[in-house]
Amino acid sequence: MLRYIVRRLLQTIPVLIGVSIIVFSLMHLIPGDPAQIMAGESAPKEQVENMRERLGLNDPYVVQYWNFISNAVQGDLGNSIRSGRDVSSEVGGRFWVTVELAFYSTILSVFIGLIAGIISATKQYSFQDVSIMILALFGLSMPNFWLGLMLINWFAIGIDLPSWIPFVESTTWFKPSGWGSFQQVILPVITLGTAGAAVIARMTRSSMLDVIDEDYIRTARAKGVKERVVVYRHALKNALIPVVTVVGLQFGSLLGGAVLTETVFAINGLGKLIIDSIQARDFPIVQGGVLVAALLFVLVNLVVDITYRFLNKRIDLN
Repeated sequence: MLRYIVRRLLQTIPVLIGVSIIVFSLMHLIPGDPAQIMAGESAPKEQVENMRERLGLNDPYVVQYWNFISNAVQGDLGNSIRSGRDVSSEVGGRFWVTVELAFYSTILSVFIGLIAGIISATKQYSFQDVSIMILALFGLSMPNFWLGLMLINWFAIGIDLPSWIPFVESTTWFKPSGWGSFQQVILPVITLGTAGAAVIARMTRSSMLDVIDEDYIRTARAKGVKERVVVYRHALKNALIPVVTVVGLQFGSLLGGAVLTETVFAINGLGKLIIDSIQARDFPIVQGGVLVAALLFVLVNLVVDITYRFLNKRIDLN
């Protein structure tokens, strides 16, 4: 196990180098001059040139990349072009907000998706099965930004409810923006967790249907084992391997794919920071943010692979 972990960690090095090269190249292909943006549109040409020289933008592409990657290896991601602050502190503060958002959304997705998938698989072709799959398809097809706006409209801005509903005067139960309190967290988590729950429900149903007709399941039932034990201990445990893969990939994608949700709910997360930095041509922030997100994505996939071993002892990771 230890040898496998070390080998996977070593494999992340070329992955991160490849990511850094792609991001570094794409940022330099985007039209716009960071020095011109910082100096202002009406700044004299000499001032812009001095700014470019100070930022090292006049150096050849290879020299700029070498300076960036050599400093990054030592833990120095440079300074923001816009604010002049250290990139690590800029990215670090926003990064953990996005991690919390992705983590809470994943928990909600797993909780709803597993329950829905198990019910759907154990009651195949029933009314519950068809209803759950229709809802899953709806959740999978629904854009996150639209759902977020609707949730804000229903539960944050406030809609006057009919007078016959007792004890409730308005639906302003949650806050439409920000991050930190429960009232600020719940709506964006529901927005992001809906699509994930739909995917997990469909995958759980498919995996459970593949497992539930196996010989060992029929043997357990023939022995008189309770149906709940058969479903949760025998069938679900073996059906979780593809589900764990989906959960890991979803968590990783949420780290970079929560931009729209963060924008709708005005959450100062990593995705919003990267988008704002792209518009301002703040190369160090974009490169540092993408590298950190890529590293965490790789580590999440490593945890997923290790989880396989605990779910199925026959899987050899060496």
